[in-house]
Amino acid sequence: MNKAELQKIFDKMDGLHVVVVGDVMLDNYWWGNVERISPEAPVPVVTLNRRECRLGGAANVALNCRALGAKVTLASVTGDDSEGLTLIRLANEAGIDTSLVLQSWRRPTTTKTRVLSRSQQMLRIDDEVTDELFLEEEHPFIDMALKFLQRVKPDVLIFEDYNKGLLKENVIQHITAHCKEIGIITAVDPKKKNFLAYKDVNIFKPNLKEVREGLNMHLENTDIDDLNDVHKKLNAILHNDITFITLSEKGVFYNNGFSSSILPARLRNIADVSGAGDTVIATASMVYALTKDVALMAEISNLAGGLVCEEVGVVSIKKDKLRKESERILCLGES
Repeated sequence: MNKAELQKIFDKMDGLHVVVVGDVMLDNYWWGNVERISPEAPVPVVTLNRRECRLGGAANVALNCRALGAKVTLASVTGDDSEGLTLIRLANEAGIDTSLVLQSWRRPTTTKTRVLSRSQQMLRIDDEVTDELFLEEEHPFIDMALKFLQRVKPDVLIFEDYNKGLLKENVIQHITAHCKEIGIITAVDPKKKNFLAYKDVNIFKPNLKEVREGLNMHLENTDIDDLNDVHKKLNAILHNDITFITLSEKGVFYNNGFSSSILPARLRNIADVSGAGDTVIATASMVYALTKDVALMAEISNLAGGLVCEEVGVVSIKKDKLRKESERILCLGES
């Protein structure tokens, strides 16, 4: 691939419309200094000096898609609370359409508060309810989503599952079937509970831990033969087009039924792996939608996941930085 071809792909990202369906979170970061141990208990005392709210979970996937240039619609359920309003405000400020975000009085907005000192996480506090949606919430959500998909016909739909209750099997099946019927590319970042519910999706992107849990496999080795076997088992159940597995420091694996490969991770100064999977699924979905090239999809999203790990906390990919890194790695031999 040459630079002109790569540039064309990045330019075309601006023309995509991506819908992200899944569990949203508000990520709070409380930064401070530790200078003493508490007299009340053997724990550090953190003197706060800065607070920051960021989009997390499916909202971070949406943010990554937006950072790459796509028009993005977020479909989810938040609590009817101040945290939910903050999440919607942050999404709107980032240019994300939140017209498919419902507010529920039955659950709080999932909020994760991290207390940090000198870039080290001291404590994390989770405020959440992971019960499945009630029928009174589920049916309006499905109807709203299907009507939107039928009317707008976006290019890509990404399921981002964090086992927080939104992506029930019925929700998954209705939306997936409708996408298949009208030709929308589907990708999923699954979790254990509904791991095998995502039938007929185009891209199935678990990490290695999720594969082990979802298929109940030990999978001690991660060589190409073992991972190809994983694809066969998944494909027999899900009928997915592509299996795309992130392997942490070992890189990524892909198999589309015709070819397969393990792409090694690039050496990085790793600061924080939080949110890397969100970046990978966003990048992979968009590159595949534009090119239908599974190897290129894996290459560019592998680079994207590595780049966001160089920063502390959950951050979105920087498009220009990813393009330049992709040129450096993929356009070797060009002056």
